[in-house]
Amino acid sequence: MFRSFLFISALLLSTLSQSLWAASTMRCNSHLISLGENQHSVLNKCGQPSEQSFLGYKEVVNAYHHVQEVKVEEWVYGPRSGMYHYLRFEGGALIKISSSR
Repeated sequence: MFRSFLFISALLLSTLSQSLWAASTMRCNSHLISLGENQHSVLNKCGQPSEQSFLGYKEVVNAYHHVQEVKVEEWVYGPRSGMYHYLRFEGGALIKISSSR
């Protein structure tokens, strides 16, 4: 009984970690982009997005406890095989990758 519980737990953790990893990366041609990359790197790997939206500014607190405003943008790539990929940048850094049909 306990052995089957451990097996099921390990299987669920494996599936969860794979889906989290998949949500934090995106393939562009032969390149892979990941969270934390800057806009210049994404442009070099993926090319010009089909749509770019300026969403505004967001206040963030840096490591020195200084408040600063950073630019927030969303880029859209697609459709690629029927999928649209949405990339959110804050302060020029990629913070979120999502997709939908």
